[in-house]
Amino acid sequence: MLRRVALTAAAVALFLPGAASASGGEVAFDGGSQQEQRQVRTALAVSSFDWSLVPRQVTVHIGRYGTSHSAPGHVWLDAGLLRAGTFAWGTVMDEFAHQVDFFLLYEPRRKVLQERLGATAWCYEVSGLGHGANGCERFASMVAWAYWPSKENAYRPSSRTDETASMPAAEFRSLLADLIGAPRTIAPLKNR
Repeated sequence: MLRRVALTAAAVALFLPGAASASGGEVAFDGGSQQEQRQVRTALAVSSFDWSLVPRQVTVHIGRYGTSHSAPGHVWLDAGLLRAGTFAWGTVMDEFAHQVDFFLLYEPRRKVLQERLGATAWCYEVSGLGHGANGCERFASMVAWAYWPSKENAYRPSSRTDETASMPAAEFRSLLADLIGAPRTIAPLKNR
């Protein structure tokens, strides 16, 4: 009975506008239709990452931005991308993973991650490097993939040089468990 109540409450929360829980993390919306906001909530819910580790509310701005990006406490998502449905979920997780970087990682942790992910620099402190040479980008992509390793995930690696192929997903989850207390295991995909 308790499980049924919990599942019903979770389903209802997916359809409510405004502030919402993302597996414990607080999310507020600035713009976006109910459907676009629902895509954000669903993306966070299918991930096995514990977004409640992010210690503050994140405001999600939905509009015509062309590209998605993040700043501490804020995520900007393009409405057109969100209308693509499941395809957008990896990007939503990626941008929220930057919040994990902003609020939970500091120099020694970033150094470990940079080395383990094979990045040249952490986050654009070296000019001229490509996206994938930056540890913060590899980190965010790995969070998106390692905690939702579904064939439907647009971040699924297709070659050994992809950002999400920087290290095995299980090894990455184990490293994050040691560094920040993130989940070491994931829920079975068939149950989500």
